[in-house]
Amino acid sequence: MSEDHDIAKVLGGSTPESDIILNSEALDFIVALHRKFDRTRKDLLARRVIVQAEIDAGKLPEMSEDDQSVADQSWSVASSPDDLQDRRVEITGPVDRKMMINALNSGACAFMADLEDSLSPSWANVVKGQKNLMDAVRRTISFESAEGKSYKLKENIATLLVRPRGWHLEEKHLTVDGAPVSASLFDFGLYFFHNAKELIQRGTGPYFYLAKLENYYEARLWNDVFNLSQDLLGIPRGTIRATVLIETILAALQMDQILYELRTHSAGLNAGRWDYIFSVIKKFRNNPDFVLPDRAQILMTVPFMRSYTEALVKTCHKRGAHAIGGMAAFVPSRKDPEINAVALEKVRDDKEREASEGFDGTWVAHPDLVPVARDVFDKFIGDRQNQKDRLREEVSIRQAEILNVKVPGGNVTQQGLQNNVSVALQYLESWMRGVGAVTIYNLMEDTATAEIARAQLWQWIVHKATLEDGNVVTTELYRKTRAQELAKLEAQGSNRFAEAAKLLDSLVESPTFVEFLTQPAYQHLE
Repeated sequence: MSEDHDIAKVLGGSTPESDIILNSEALDFIVALHRKFDRTRKDLLARRVIVQAEIDAGKLPEMSEDDQSVADQSWSVASSPDDLQDRRVEITGPVDRKMMINALNSGACAFMADLEDSLSPSWANVVKGQKNLMDAVRRTISFESAEGKSYKLKENIATLLVRPRGWHLEEKHLTVDGAPVSASLFDFGLYFFHNAKELIQRGTGPYFYLAKLENYYEARLWNDVFNLSQDLLGIPRGTIRATVLIETILAALQMDQILYELRTHSAGLNAGRWDYIFSVIKKFRNNPDFVLPDRAQILMTVPFMRSYTEALVKTCHKRGAHAIGGMAAFVPSRKDPEINAVALEKVRDDKEREASEGFDGTWVAHPDLVPVARDVFDKFIGDRQNQKDRLREEVSIRQAEILNVKVPGGNVTQQGLQNNVSVALQYLESWMRGVGAVTIYNLMEDTATAEIARAQLWQWIVHKATLEDGNVVTTELYRKTRAQELAKLEAQGSNRFAEAAKLLDSLVESPTFVEFLTQPAYQHLE
């Protein structure tokens, strides 16, 4: 359909949910946000281009006197609402109806419903996702499988948080004044408009995760969006709470400042480890000193990853904010208990590291991992709600340590090359079919994994990385490997792998680095 509403035009097709989600009042709200903030959003995206050019020219990011002043001052974020005080285990997943019910029922403290990296943003998916969120808030959400199994919410469920898409993305199916709206404002605005008052009446609130921020100016924009949104709905300022994912290396250098900008709305920071690795590659793509080894070798214990997470905990606790750890992506096998035993031990080790470093909670991708993570954090936190009293004053992380990405003993291998190609192809093919959370090799993967995989392939070719067998990674070697992996995958049956391969080729073989794969991939979605 093409529906005119004053200066808003809905270009997406009619869906069973669209009349509810995109009613005239909701569109008025989106129009108000767009007209107020889209110019600033575009200016900040232009600023990213300038900063990237400076990095390409060899200039490393540095703090201004004003930035340092914020870091030196004594201040705290607002205290968390009661249902965000204990966040020892959080589960994440897309806004798929069945997955949402399972996540809310999982026994986790919180559930991050994802409109970003684990959702393929077809028009049907984003509209249906908003309706699923409305039903979840009102506890009317249910699902019946083709086999006749019924799913509904238990009495006690996880606290709901929502992650909108990042500032760089647009929603092409809705235009205002002839321009596509920001996907961030679209996702946030619809959820907030339809659910904020209902959430408050139910004793909780509109809680969010904010993705892909690169600096405190972008956090300031979100804070301004929050203030206007609350004003428009007659809700007290400070009702919204947001946790920022520190998943870009530039944001890691401005954690104090990001918390400061959002201090009346802040619910803490999260160590978005996979996107963080992607960001390191992307931001320093032209610098041979930043070439990373196989993805599997970049563990949280390598120096630059440990520096970033310890700095995050110290910064959060200094400001009275929660520090939430990274994702455990393992999906237990129903057939191989040996795989499960090995993987679950690794998950436990990872969560023990996070809890011992002072994190207040952690992420898991599958309900079966909730008891494992909870057991670990229970031992460290006990009957307290968090461990924000652990100030980590002994930690002193300098900028040079965060930017030193050397991985001791790290190397690029043929297996790593093949894995990156295979995972990228499998994920892109699934994403094009409208599925953004994909189990690959017993891991729940989202866009971040595919971003690392394709970015490493590009980086290794550009900087002529040498494999352990002496071969140099070239375009020709990539094409040979891609052909081999594609043949294996296409043998599995009819699919969109040929289309995925063409997209991957365009990303890997591009003379200039493509900032986000989701931007060209979005053109493949209806």
